[in-house]
Amino acid sequence: MFKKLLNSVGIGSAKIDTKLSKTEFVPGEALEGVLEIEGGNNEQEIDAIYLKLMGSYTYEYGEEDKEAESSVLLQKYELGNHFTIEPNESKTIPFHFELPADIPATLGKTKVWIETGLDIKKAIDPSDRDYIKVYPHPLVDAFLRAANSLGFKLKEVTCENAPRQLRKRLPIMQEYEFKAYQGKFRGKLDEIEAIFFVSESDVEVILEIDRKARGVGGFLSEVLEMDESRVGLRYGPDDIDNLSGDLEEIINQHS
Repeated sequence: MFKKLLNSVGIGSAKIDTKLSKTEFVPGEALEGVLEIEGGNNEQEIDAIYLKLMGSYTYEYGEEDKEAESSVLLQKYELGNHFTIEPNESKTIPFHFELPADIPATLGKTKVWIETGLDIKKAIDPSDRDYIKVYPHPLVDAFLRAANSLGFKLKEVTCENAPRQLRKRLPIMQEYEFKAYQGKFRGKLDEIEAIFFVSESDVEVILEIDRKARGVGGFLSEVLEMDESRVGLRYGPDDIDNLSGDLEEIINQHS
């Protein structure tokens, strides 16, 4: 009876360890590895095994717009149904899943991790957390290279809670902020910001072009928040070769 009580509060219960084949990925790539389960002191019933792909984001609260961090479920993978693990028994379960195309890159303060768990009856569910590095999606990376060719340098990347009207599959969005450090737009623009909504076939970009305030009229327009232009852009793999020219044309039209 005492052993069962200890087991129910997580002492001497089953343990899990997730081992990934690698820790650096691009969105859409395969996530592979094995889950090792080691039985505890008593026989235990496992209701389910799961992997959760989690991400961090920031949000503002209060009258002073204080900033805090929270987490969001990006994807959940079920690894198995009900089974029983015997005392000190070892099980190895391989897994292979595709990462979603729209997961955020681990740039700035954004973190992404794999959270593995077992649902055990009448016990504290054991879990394991493994952080991974996620590079920008290839289509997003193409935009970064196009912006750089026009003299824009990536200044900051933030992952934020998305306004309801901008929410897609996920309730978050990742914003990339660029500063013109050379080329024709230096001194003409304050910055450009881009939000990417990536699908399996293409990417939708919302661009915010912040014009350089000039003189009294520029100052007033900036105060009245009239100095920013928002424009949409959609492109796919076949458009990458012309992306730099398309981006330059859009900026010219709105600057």
